[in-house]
Amino acid sequence: MLNEDSGVVAGNEDLATQLGIDFTFEPRMSGSDALMWRIEKDPLLRSTIVMIMVFDGELDRQRVTRRMERVSRLVPRLRQRVLGHPMSIAPPRWEVDPNFRLDYHLRFMRAPGSGTLREVFDIAAPIAMQGFDRARPLWEFTVVEGLAGGKTALIGKVHHAITDGVGGMKLQLELLDLSPEAPDPGPLPPAPEASPLPESQRWVDAAAWEARRQIDAVRQLAGNATATAARTLTDPVGVGVGALRTLGSVIRMISPATEPLSPLMRSRSLSVHFDTIEVDLPRLKAASRIVGGHLNDAFVAAVLGGLRHYHDSHGYKVESLRMTMPINVRNDRTARVAGNQFAPARFAVPVWMEDPIGRMNAVRELVAQWRDEPVLSLTEPIANILARLPASATTALFGSMLKGIDFVTSNVPGPPIPVYIDGVPMERQIAFGPMTGAAANLVVLSYCDTLNVGINTDPAAIDDPELFTECLRKGFDEVLALA
Repeated sequence: MLNEDSGVVAGNEDLATQLGIDFTFEPRMSGSDALMWRIEKDPLLRSTIVMIMVFDGELDRQRVTRRMERVSRLVPRLRQRVLGHPMSIAPPRWEVDPNFRLDYHLRFMRAPGSGTLREVFDIAAPIAMQGFDRARPLWEFTVVEGLAGGKTALIGKVHHAITDGVGGMKLQLELLDLSPEAPDPGPLPPAPEASPLPESQRWVDAAAWEARRQIDAVRQLAGNATATAARTLTDPVGVGVGALRTLGSVIRMISPATEPLSPLMRSRSLSVHFDTIEVDLPRLKAASRIVGGHLNDAFVAAVLGGLRHYHDSHGYKVESLRMTMPINVRNDRTARVAGNQFAPARFAVPVWMEDPIGRMNAVRELVAQWRDEPVLSLTEPIANILARLPASATTALFGSMLKGIDFVTSNVPGPPIPVYIDGVPMERQIAFGPMTGAAANLVVLSYCDTLNVGINTDPAAIDDPELFTECLRKGFDEVLALA
C-alpha cells in the first residue's frame, strides 16, 4: 500500500518481497521524463507503451473494476495528470486530477470474430496510435472479453513519462496476485484528494524546486571537482584523457542520425502493426552462456539474424543497421524512484554475420563498450539541460537523433512466478515499445520460463509484417539451436 509519509508502494507483502516493489513518487517530472513529454510536439516521437496480458479464464467485471479502483488509489501516478507552465523554470508537476473518472480509463468490450490473439492485436494497434488526452492521467486499460477458450485479455496503455519497462513491471504487480487463493484486501483505501496550487504559489514552488536541484548539483559538482583536483596532482595526463573521453561520449550520444542505414525500411508513419513470438527462456539463456554472455546478447543476436533474413528475402545485402537499446542506469540512490532510469544507447550493429556465435560475441562487445561510456552517469544532468530548451528546439534535436534509427530492442524482466487476478491465472504477457522514429521495436518480456517477443512494426517501413515475423523466428531458431 502507499505509505503517506514515504510515498512507498509496498503492495502485496509476499509479492513485494519476491519482486522488489519499493517506489517513491516525486512531485515533478525528472529531466528524462520531461524530455519524453515535450518531444511529442512531433507525433512520430510519441512514447507510448502497450502491454497485453492474456488470462486463462473469464474475469468478473465488477471485481476487475474494484481492483483497478484500489490500484488507482495506491499508485499515485494513476490519478495524476501533468501540469506545466511555458514560462516555468522547473519540470512539469504531477497533480491529482480533480476530474478523475475510472470509467474513462477502464473500458470493457467483447472480442469480435472468433476471439483470437490476432484480433486482440488488431484492437490494440489503433489504441496505441492514439495520443493521450493531456488533461487526464496518462494511462488506459481495455478489457477484452469472450476470447476463444473462454479467455480474457487486458490491453494496457501507459505513457513512457510515467515509467520505464523495469519500473512498469513493478507497478503492474499492484494489479496481480501471487496466489490463486489471495485473501480479500479489505476496504478501499481513501482516494487521493486534488489540491491544485494557486497560480501565485506555482512560481514559488517551481523556484524552490529548482533551487534545491541546483544546490544538489553544486554539491555533486564540488565533490567531483575536489576529487578531480586531487587526481590532477598525481595524474594530470589521465585527468585530461578522461575529460576528452567524456566529451566524446556526450557527442556520440547526441550526434544526429537522420538517415536509416537500411535500404529497405526507410519510410515512416504514425501507424503500427503488432505481432509476437514465443521463445523458450532456459534455452535462450543456455545459448548465451556459450559465449559467456547474457540473455540480452542472445536476444539481440537473434534479432540481427532475423533482420538479415528479411533483407535477404528482398534482395538486399546489408553490412550493419543502427539500433537503439535502453541501458538501465538505476543505482542504489535512484532504484526506489519511480520514473525513467535508462540511457538510450545508439550504435551500429553487424547484420551480415551468418554465424550466430559471431553475432552474440559482437553484440556482447558492443554493449560492454556502451555500458562503459562516461555519458551514462550524465544522462539526467544532460536531460535537465535539454528539457529547458524551447520545445521546438528539443523536438528538432531529438528528431535528428532518432529518425535515422532502424530498430529498437528492449529486454524487460517479468514475473518469474505464476500470477493471477481473482484466481484466474495469467497465461502470457507481451509488451510493445514505442517507435520514436524507428521502423521496428522488439521487446522481450519474460514470464516464468517463457519469453514473449513483442514485435511492433511501422507498416510504412515494413509492409509485409508476416514475412518480417517469420524471418525473426528464423533468427531465434538459429540461436536456440546452439543450446
